Amino acid sequence: MSPERRLLDGHAHSQWSWDASAGSMFESCRLAVEAGLAGIAFTEHADLTDWLLPEGMSIRPGWERYLNDGTLRLPQLDVENYLASIEECRAQFPQLAILSGVEISEPHWHGDEVAALLAGGRFDRVLSSVHAGKMPGGACEISVLFRQHPAVEVISEYLAEIVRLVETFEVQVLAHIDYAVRYWPRAAGAYDPREFEADYRRALTALAKIDAALEINTRLPLDPLIVHWWVESGGCAITLGSDSHDPATVGHGLAEAAKLARSFGFEPSTDPRSPWRGPSR
Repeated sequence: MSPERRLLDGHAHSQWSWDASAGSMFESCRLAVEAGLAGIAFTEHADLTDWLLPEGMSIRPGWERYLNDGTLRLPQLDVENYLASIEECRAQFPQLAILSGVEISEPHWHGDEVAALLAGGRFDRVLSSVHAGKMPGGACEISVLFRQHPAVEVISEYLAEIVRLVETFEVQVLAHIDYAVRYWPRAAGAYDPREFEADYRRALTALAKIDAALEINTRLPLDPLIVHWWVESGGCAITLGSDSHDPATVGHGLAEAAKLARSFGFEPSTDPRSPWRGPSR
């Protein structure tokens, strides 16, 4: 089997994530084995921030059940049953490294709740992410902000929020530093990360100082410039993740992400569960 195929998908969602309606932990594991992956981390959503929905704005199909008086209150992870599902899959797929995990949105805004969630160390991998931004009266999902503010302001503020996250929370892995770019409006012209180099470098430098890992998330191919800036900022760890919400996309883009990581001197550990280490260490 090709070494490039012996990869771990470090960011996947199953039926235990509120927004993964097509999710199936069992099927994700089955297809991961079929694809020749070494492992998979089920980093289920822990979205603790309520999202305001400005009047007149639509929401994605299926999200209506979480809407109450203009606010989306997202259901929380059923930790006990999720972990039971992990153990069932480990028993059924012993050839696959199956990591328990969680993706926490804005953990620096929810100190006590996050501490309670992480108590006991039951998660092998903890992803920290920013999906929301501040607005008058509360917060909203990043995509909404592009309808209210110039695109360049949204990206700059998003990256500034990542700095605040990294400086006030013990980040293990930073998920999708380019999440906001998924919603970049066509009307704003072509997206060029060089316009935000100073913002990216501030975030990456803060992340490198605490020896955390930067995720190469394949939902949107990460611009190689950001990996270059990561190395220049002293970053020495990388993880790869498909951000799959459907078994059919488990492992998507990982081979390309691995080639990108290797082109900057990152190499996988002998243990697929561990982040890739780079030239700074």
